[in-house]
Amino acid sequence: MQKLTRAEIKAIYDLGPDAVIDLLEQLMRTNEILAQQVADLKLRVQELENQLAQDSHNSSKQPSSDGFKKQTKSLRKPGKNKPGGQKGHRGNTLKRVSSPDKTLTCSISNCTHCGHSLEHVPVDGYDSRQVFDIPPVSIEVTEYHAEIKTCAHCQKINKASFPEDVTQRTQYGARLKAQMIYLMNQHLIPYERTSDICFDLYGHRISVGTLYRMNQSCFDVLEKCTADIKEHIINSDVVNFDETGLRVEKHGHWLHSASTADCTYYYVHRQRGPVAMDAADILPHFSGTAVHDHWKSYFTYKCEHALCNAHHLRELTFIAEQEKQQWAGKMIKLLIEIKHETDHAKAYGAERIDDVIIKEFENQYQKILEDGLKLNPDYDLKRKKKKRTKTQNLLHRLKNFNEQTLAFMYDLRVPFDNNLAERDIRMMKLHQKISGCFRKKAGAEIFCRIRGYISTARKQNWNICQAIQSAVQEYPWRPLLTAE
Repeated sequence: MQKLTRAEIKAIYDLGPDAVIDLLEQLMRTNEILAQQVADLKLRVQELENQLAQDSHNSSKQPSSDGFKKQTKSLRKPGKNKPGGQKGHRGNTLKRVSSPDKTLTCSISNCTHCGHSLEHVPVDGYDSRQVFDIPPVSIEVTEYHAEIKTCAHCQKINKASFPEDVTQRTQYGARLKAQMIYLMNQHLIPYERTSDICFDLYGHRISVGTLYRMNQSCFDVLEKCTADIKEHIINSDVVNFDETGLRVEKHGHWLHSASTADCTYYYVHRQRGPVAMDAADILPHFSGTAVHDHWKSYFTYKCEHALCNAHHLRELTFIAEQEKQQWAGKMIKLLIEIKHETDHAKAYGAERIDDVIIKEFENQYQKILEDGLKLNPDYDLKRKKKKRTKTQNLLHRLKNFNEQTLAFMYDLRVPFDNNLAERDIRMMKLHQKISGCFRKKAGAEIFCRIRGYISTARKQNWNICQAIQSAVQEYPWRPLLTAE
């Protein structure tokens, strides 16, 4: 509505009370529209400010998205000890050996003071230093000669047998294969760069196709071992689950993981939800406690559930810092206090914490939730029900899934967070950043199986190269699968 002049206002006044009332009603409607627009714009500005304020310490965003401008603060509280080695820490200082592999003598021929010859002067003693290094490395070619003999009795020709693993006219040995598989799957080095490394270190170039066949052969050998790992996870009491996006054949796929303290299983699928989880064939048979990040598909399975509180702490940190809501800071403090109590109980070998303490924590938890819900009601008195904010969503999750949120308090076998699964899946994500997408799904499946075998071996303190070499020689190391 355009601005009215004094004369225009006088003219309306002269028309009588009805004209004035109409004008005022029009102005009131306009003000209501403008007020609503201002409120909507304020809400939009707040949403955009909230997006800018989110980083890896107060949301589920990846640390790599933080950029160089933000200095994120860890949720982990500083310890009491100073940085560096602690008292009683066993160092890894390079120590001398009593029997070196090689001894070289450094001779002196003239006196450093007067220049007199020392050629025929007897040695009084030696000072010594030791250098630890790698000897020159090159490809060693071993040729096997199988004897051929003619029997003097029956005149039949006989030929000696080659070693069981020597099957081709020319082939690579188990140690070299194991090293190449180790570089590609443990250290995530692409095929081309692995070929370059082999040439630079050993003076011999292995083709990309040959490297792929090495991985394929290892994949085939590990079939039974991977089935054992999967069966062990199904029978475990507590399993951590997670999933992350993966590019395969130029399309989005999902990498699913299932982890325990001593085993890791990976599975790649085009979908993220129950269809993929059914295909992985773990959750349909699992009856223990599944630890995850509240992805709704997990709740379609009838096992017990526990939620990751690291996710909750990040979301609560955002609410406390950005929205200045005190209940969020109180909830952070309470969750960490409960964690310290459970850690203390575990350290002393207790099976659970005292029921009185549990009841007190439950009361505090409910009181903090009530304060948060009062501050963030679902209904506005002036408006109809509106879409829930992220803060409201978190409050209702903590309320409706309070048993799953506090599962670590009720059962000390359940971890406070899902960090185990996130650690297992982090390197898989890094592989994608280094090498890009998998060109074929078969390549992704090969990598997942070998990487699961490596991760399991690492958790059980096996030497990775030796574990891979045993697989290359077709008697793969079988993980020690003990009941939890």
